[in-house]
Amino acid sequence: MVTMSDRISPSYWSRVWIEAMRELPENKLSPKIKNVWRINDAIWIVIGFIVCFAPFAIVSAVDPEETWAPVVMAIVAIVFAALAVICIAVLPPIRYVRWRYQLSDGFLDIAKGIIWKKRIVVPFIRVQNTDSRQGPIMRAFGLASVTVATAAGEHEIPGLAMGEAEILRDKAAELARIAREDV
Repeated sequence: MVTMSDRISPSYWSRVWIEAMRELPENKLSPKIKNVWRINDAIWIVIGFIVCFAPFAIVSAVDPEETWAPVVMAIVAIVFAALAVICIAVLPPIRYVRWRYQLSDGFLDIAKGIIWKKRIVVPFIRVQNTDSRQGPIMRAFGLASVTVATAAGEHEIPGLAMGEAEILRDKAAELARIAREDV
């Protein structure tokens, strides 16, 4: 049994952190999150394409004798097509496989990242509040995200089924309350 004096001790938290870093967290996100990421990325890519392509299309329409504008338009189109393939087809499955989380009695453990892998261990004694969020795209897929806030910032777990997100949010809030009472 862990006592209050154990939780205050820095060596206790060092042991907890080392234990957490040994294995990857076991919980995965909902597979539907891949489609949410694809739609979100597609929207941003289309907006970026329009912003970059439109000025050169206007120059080409206003002055048809300018030969450089169609060349730049073609380059912009190629770059954005490649970006669309990478962001919509290649990255979401990889991102999904790398995203994991786990809620234990003492902390929330999050592992994510494709190139730069990130491991976040949030002790519940540091948690200030928890909430769930749902934008229009996530709502369409029946998903939500849970955010755990500390003084250092917010940590989000995206792409959970609505019921799972509510349970996780409530459990994290309860564990944070218990951790504060133990101090």
